[in-house]
Amino acid sequence: MSKITLNELSHSYLQKQSKDEDWAIRNVNIDWEDGGAYALLGPSGCGKTTLLNIISGLIIPTRGQILFNDEDITEKNPVERNIAQIFQFPVIYDTMTVFENLAFPLRNRKIPDEEIKRKVNEIAEMLELTSTLHNRASGLTADGKQKISLGRGLVRSDVNVIMFDEPLTVIDPHLKWVLRSKLKELHQKIKRTMIYVTHDQTEALTFADQVVVMHEGQIVQTGTPVELFEKPKHTFVGHFIGSPGMNILPCEIDKGLVVVNGTKIKTSNLKIDNANFSKMEIGVRPEFISFNNEGLPVKILNVSNIGKNKIIETESDSGKIKLITKASEKIPEGSAFLTFKKEYTYVYGDNWIVD
Repeated sequence: MSKITLNELSHSYLQKQSKDEDWAIRNVNIDWEDGGAYALLGPSGCGKTTLLNIISGLIIPTRGQILFNDEDITEKNPVERNIAQIFQFPVIYDTMTVFENLAFPLRNRKIPDEEIKRKVNEIAEMLELTSTLHNRASGLTADGKQKISLGRGLVRSDVNVIMFDEPLTVIDPHLKWVLRSKLKELHQKIKRTMIYVTHDQTEALTFADQVVVMHEGQIVQTGTPVELFEKPKHTFVGHFIGSPGMNILPCEIDKGLVVVNGTKIKTSNLKIDNANFSKMEIGVRPEFISFNNEGLPVKILNVSNIGKNKIIETESDSGKIKLITKASEKIPEGSAFLTFKKEYTYVYGDNWIVD
């Protein structure tokens, strides 16, 4: 297992770079501790798979340095890095049994037969594959085949890191939760460094202890699921994480006070100066908004029942605002006033939180 350090990593698929858009990833700095569970989260095209392939050695970065346990491995090939990678689509040998598939990476390393049998049985039990060990892999369902792919990565105890590239994409929705929970359980048992790439916030937030959110080739925030939810450092994080996402409204700064369409809004930011920004906004999640007798005036547009809660869509002169209330709460008709929890309301300048 390894501590992984990425120093000033940038990569472009073009020979010449003249603008930010020419870089697939840029200025990436990460420290991942040995044995941790991490996720790279972002939409398609944000650079997360490029970053994963750089760590694995499939791509040599245009700039920067990769360290495993403080050893520079930037120029080393994938075999020398000693990693296991599980891809989006199951990679298995259909003509082999489940046991033979799981044993394959161990036999390649000349592990004794008794040790192979012990390790394969252990991983098969963890993944609930024991009853199919002697079946041909070709007869398994898609989730069964992906379990084999997972097992082949997990069966080795000598790897520096196990990397997952959208491993649940081909799995039926009702089975995704089961496998996500199983992966989390496996990490807690074997304590190996794991990096999980996904565009699905639920997968990232339920699996990882630390989540790296990527946007347009950059890391916009790294933190625990709670930190990302409660204090987004970038408006993209606010939009991307949460359902519904964070409300973002244009605002003005008047003598250090935040004003939205003539209404003063209290925020958690202590000192606010708009001199250095071309665009000022406030952000607040639907969970931290409530109806009141005063505040920001809005019109009620729609009410959706979602079990124990309701999502209310409103409209102010500055834009639409969503809030979440308990299902039992009485909703005003026509027009209302909204107030925001000060400690969870933030000011953003040019999309970045103003500290």
